[in-house]
Amino acid sequence: MIPFDFIYCRPDSLTEALDTYRQLEAEGKSPVYYSGGSEIITLCRAGGIRPGAVVDIKRIPDCLCLFPDDQGLNLGSACTLNQVKESKHFPLLGTVCGRIADHTNQCRITLGGNLCGSIIYRETSLPLLLSDAKMTVFGADGLRTIAFKDAFPGRMHLRPGELIVQIHVPSRALRAPSSHVKRTQNEKIDYPLVGVAAIWQDNVLKIAFSGVCAHPFRSPRMEAVLNDHGPSCAARADKAVSLLPKPAYSDVRGSAEYRVFVLRNTLEALLEDWENGQI
Repeated sequence: MIPFDFIYCRPDSLTEALDTYRQLEAEGKSPVYYSGGSEIITLCRAGGIRPGAVVDIKRIPDCLCLFPDDQGLNLGSACTLNQVKESKHFPLLGTVCGRIADHTNQCRITLGGNLCGSIIYRETSLPLLLSDAKMTVFGADGLRTIAFKDAFPGRMHLRPGELIVQIHVPSRALRAPSSHVKRTQNEKIDYPLVGVAAIWQDNVLKIAFSGVCAHPFRSPRMEAVLNDHGPSCAARADKAVSLLPKPAYSDVRGSAEYRVFVLRNTLEALLEDWENGQI
């Protein structure tokens, strides 16, 4: 149970959602957009946030689409992780979605919710950072489409009142050879000590990380080292981990030093599989 009262709104269109949000904001209600709601409900119960209103976008058709077209794949922000996984349109993203929480929660957590959440891992961002995805958002200036990487430098940055409508993944990324490795402390269902997603296009490795630092990231400097076939796999892994863009993260699940150790070994194994033609 949430221990305080709040206003619940469920608009049927993007315009209605934005108008409702802006009206509630003008009334000092501190509204939040709501799709899956897992994190919002948890934080409300724990006293971490106290919104005066929620605007549920799960009934807006634009946010519920999940279909391929000539350009690639269109994913509504209110699609659940399980829907993305079961669609099989983007195998790498489907694999990532299938390794977040358990099946029950995968049927509740949405793509937009995972990307916009305050929990630092935001694992669904990794395939999107690698695939040159774009994102359509809706706000005071209407619809606009932006590069995902520009709106997501580690966490989602949108204009006040904007909401994510859809994610667009280009066709060339959907069936590219890929790999996903998730190392956890104990359980299969847990936050990552180290999460690594990789795509190979034209035999060039693109790679992104979660859990290693305090936010997900993709590093061109690390990619350059990993794609240099001159040094050994071990040497490339050693060099790559020395180029982390931020200090390694440390918490009760694992120290910074341990995360770096796990990352280094994960990268070496990934490179060896690549070199040996197993990817």
